[in-house]
Amino acid sequence: MSLDSLPINMAQKTPIEAFFDAPTNTISYVVYDNDTKACAIYDAVLDFDFSAGCIGYEAADKIIDFIEKNELKPEWLIETHAHADHLSAAPYIQEKLGGKIAIGEHIIEVQNIFGKVFNAGTEFERDGSQFDKLFKDGDTYKIGNLDAFVMHTPGHTPACMVHVIGDAAVVGDTLFMPDGGTARADFPGGDAKTLYNSIKKVLSLPDDMRLFMCHDYAPNGREIKWETTVAEERANNIHVKEGISQDEFVKMRSERDKTLSVPKLIIPSVQVNMQAGKLPEPEDNGMSYLKVPLNALCMTELK
Repeated sequence: MSLDSLPINMAQKTPIEAFFDAPTNTISYVVYDNDTKACAIYDAVLDFDFSAGCIGYEAADKIIDFIEKNELKPEWLIETHAHADHLSAAPYIQEKLGGKIAIGEHIIEVQNIFGKVFNAGTEFERDGSQFDKLFKDGDTYKIGNLDAFVMHTPGHTPACMVHVIGDAAVVGDTLFMPDGGTARADFPGGDAKTLYNSIKKVLSLPDDMRLFMCHDYAPNGREIKWETTVAEERANNIHVKEGISQDEFVKMRSERDKTLSVPKLIIPSVQVNMQAGKLPEPEDNGMSYLKVPLNALCMTELK
């Protein structure tokens, strides 16, 4: 899909509200249309204390509170990808406020990979049917009167997508802030060369397109930030700024990824998020359980 074919509308100034979750360094977003009060929620976080096995709703309730105070009406609950660092709050918000849960169509690849890892069995459908909508590359959708479209940006995971709404783009883990660089590419289905190409696709958008990150880790102790522009990323991103070749990026990314530990919430997160955020059904004692596959999630074993 060429840049010329994209339905870019920089004249559409898109209202967007950010919600930072400190325990997971995740930023969730509410994009809303002032005229119709319709909104879309991106990458909502469900609180989870893995050590205690406790679910919480503080992060999600902040989003719900904003929506209710502003009399917004959720049309979409969108995941930019199947997250490995937090559980999705989309089903919780859907139950409270409505809306369709959506993700990229390549979630099927993630389901096939991790369905085997978690021995999910034949009852686990590996066709994305747990979601209300599967987006394809180039798909368009509406948030009230706001026009939006999606770009398939694999590399971090097979299902990663960037959502462009007017002059704003929710980029998921495809990019970090310029001083943060890029996300890892060593998950199953990830690939550094593919990620480089996806990033260049995003950076072909107009210079003043606003980019909204899914994570920020405050490098060098600065304050948390989540908004930048295409021009700033092109000029200053420490991993992929102009002049850095694909070979240089792949070498850097591959060497760096070898030093990274497995995300602490990958076991519960992927297990739940590949099923559209739905928690396991309670067993006969009324309690739900998650599996811990011994040795199967060592990064050296996954590649």
